[in-house]
Amino acid sequence: MTTEIMPAQDLPQIKGVKDVPYDELFVSGHRTCQGCESALVMRHMVKASGPRTIVLGSTGCMYVANTTYYTTPWVVPWMHTQLGASGSAALGTAAGLKVLMRKGKLKNEKINVIAFCGDGGGADMGIGAISATLTHKDYNCLVLLYDNESYANTDIQLSSQTPYGAVTTFSPSGDKKRLMHTRWKKNVPGMLAAGHPESRYIAAGCAAYAVDLMNKIRKALELGGPTFVHTLDPCPKGWDYHPQYSQELGHLAVETGIWPLYEVVDGVCNLTGPTRQIAEGRKKRKPVYEYLKRQGRFAHFIDEDVEHFQAQVDKMWTDWLIPGVIPFTVPAKDVAILKIDKKPMHEQKTA
Repeated sequence: MTTEIMPAQDLPQIKGVKDVPYDELFVSGHRTCQGCESALVMRHMVKASGPRTIVLGSTGCMYVANTTYYTTPWVVPWMHTQLGASGSAALGTAAGLKVLMRKGKLKNEKINVIAFCGDGGGADMGIGAISATLTHKDYNCLVLLYDNESYANTDIQLSSQTPYGAVTTFSPSGDKKRLMHTRWKKNVPGMLAAGHPESRYIAAGCAAYAVDLMNKIRKALELGGPTFVHTLDPCPKGWDYHPQYSQELGHLAVETGIWPLYEVVDGVCNLTGPTRQIAEGRKKRKPVYEYLKRQGRFAHFIDEDVEHFQAQVDKMWTDWLIPGVIPFTVPAKDVAILKIDKKPMHEQKTA
């Protein structure tokens, strides 16, 4: 069996909103909540990838809300796959297309394969399959993890992506124990980038920065091989805020440094959007209080909880090897040996 990689995608980067494709491939027919950012991610994802795309959706709120009997918003071919199977479905579909084209049963053309999953199905149950998929460099497929920080499909239960202290149906605040959830959010894209050198593209995005997100989708598909994009999706129902503030909360997540925007291309990390401006010292990082106070799931926080949250985010930015991305610290005695430049990016010497 040949191991040749199929042709890469010709998907140029979008320079501004005027370059965004006009065609809508995720249309009416879904039943997502008002203000749902995950639905916006689906729209941006397929708008960026174009009509020659196969979408695979694992069980989650984007599966249930988008497949009410006799209705669907998908204009492109779409298939449901089981909870936790997004990585397997992406790899299997890519392999199937490759075989059909090799045998001449299908025209050899550029067909995108994108499998999406929620944080429960991707960061928790499906992480093993995604990890395995990212090691098979001979198959072109993208796994997109849309993260609303809970199991929103089954009534807002706790996931590994739920932030510290947040109220969910599994972590209510009470008189005897004010904080039921005290774990810090799992760093999925950082973990996958560090452990999967065969994957040419891994990124973190947000629908509040639509052009940035669509360019990341395009770059992942254009580079080819197994790739991964993780988005943070504000959820009015799970986060307890008015639906009109979804975009604003996405901006605040990035501007407070809680959700850094970045991409790792062939092992090189590039910070993007406001995250890059903050790292370079051209934009001031906002306090996390501005983000937390807008959501009912943090309404029980007292000052010491906010201070702890702020301290953890500060640590991500001041102590991590790459701000908000790689959670390693380097002892001061080893900085010179490892030739690590901790100065802001705009002060560093260019090669």
